[in-house]
Amino acid sequence: MAGEPDNLVLVMLRRMDETFTDRFNRIDEKMDRVIHDLHDVKVRLTSVEEGLAGVQRRIDRVEDRLDHVEKRLDLVGPAGFAE
Repeated sequence: MAGEPDNLVLVMLRRMDETFTDRFNRIDEKMDRVIHDLHDVKVRLTSVEEGLAGVQRRIDRVEDRLDHVEKRLDLVGPAGFAE
C-alpha cells in the first residue's frame, strides 16, 4: 500500500505537468500571434507616417507658391498678411 499513494501522486503530478505544458504552449502561440500583429501595426504606422510627411511637404510647397503669388500680385501688406 505504501507504493500506491506514491504512484497516485506521480500520476497526479504528471497530469498537472501535461496540463500546464499545454497551457504554456497555447500561451506561447498566442504571444507569437500578438508579436506578429504588433509588427504589422508598426509597419503600417510607419507607412502612414511617411505618407503624412509627404502630404506635409506638398502643403508646404503650395504654401510657398501661394506666398509667391500674393507677393507678385501685391496682395501682401507689410506684416505679411493678406489685406
